[in-house]
Amino acid sequence: MKKLFKKFDKIVPMLVLIFSIFLILNTLIETRIFTRYYASILVIVAVYIIMATSLNIATGFLGQLILGHAGFMAIGAYSAALTAIALRDYIVNDLLLFIVSALVAMIVAAIFGFIVGTPALRLRGDYLGIMTLGFGEIVKVILTNLEITNGAQGLTGIPTIMSFPIAYFTMIIVVSIIALFMTSRHGRAMLSIREDEIASESVGINIFKYKITGFIIASMFGGVGGAVYAFQIGYLTPGSFNFTRSIDIFVIVVLGGIGSLSGSVIAAIVLTILPETLRDFASYRLLIYSILLILVMLFRPQGLMGTRELHLSKINDKYESIKTKLRNKFKKPKEEGDA
Repeated sequence: MKKLFKKFDKIVPMLVLIFSIFLILNTLIETRIFTRYYASILVIVAVYIIMATSLNIATGFLGQLILGHAGFMAIGAYSAALTAIALRDYIVNDLLLFIVSALVAMIVAAIFGFIVGTPALRLRGDYLGIMTLGFGEIVKVILTNLEITNGAQGLTGIPTIMSFPIAYFTMIIVVSIIALFMTSRHGRAMLSIREDEIASESVGINIFKYKITGFIIASMFGGVGGAVYAFQIGYLTPGSFNFTRSIDIFVIVVLGGIGSLSGSVIAAIVLTILPETLRDFASYRLLIYSILLILVMLFRPQGLMGTRELHLSKINDKYESIKTKLRNKFKKPKEEGDA
């Protein structure tokens, strides 16, 4: 119990930061300082953070070139949307409906991740990238020709139940699970595979097992990102999950730093908000956006964070200092007779 309390005590500053950011942003939304437009952008930021951090498992930590992540986003989005449409009359609570639909999206995306990953991960480099790219396009074609998804006309009637609190805490849960997984022994095994497969195999690490595990986890959380997106937009078309969407997610991972969750979060925020701030320069928006990307890749080719992570060491030190001062202040003074 004491050890558990110590572990919890170490994450208190992180919890304070997470809830402080939420309270500030949610207050701005509730007081109408942020309009519905800005609130929707914050939800889309959460979507891209989920998509980028999930892709970083396969691309950053395992070193696999995955170019079809939008395919898993599409599978998750349509699975969650169809589930919500079917259960809307039976589940009135929006949060519960989202949880059930997101779980279905996770399961379906994980199944497809296993089906695709089993043959694909036996390939390497460009060949793996081409195969995953083909998978993303196949998903788009299948969704276009299915009656249940209403084909190219798009799926309508999706409950727009997404709100900033749901999107924010879904993002926090996903990123936390990925971070905890990557700091475990299984995560370290994946990192060793990225650095040297032969050396990893020589010490008894099952290369294929960890590759398929990482791929399934990435696809599973990609499905969650798709679910959040579906409930925010309320309308889905297969064209929304094309090759460009996969490249957008891949660029966020590369720009933030391959193998850095902190980098993916920062890059997702910047690259989602930046195009919106450049809307006043509509004619030059894509040009400015492209130039900024080129400059970053020229002067910071390893990405914004490289493989490093942001640590709250200073906040932790300050927290420990305050805690020590309070303990000393309220500590009962020793009596004169005490030795």
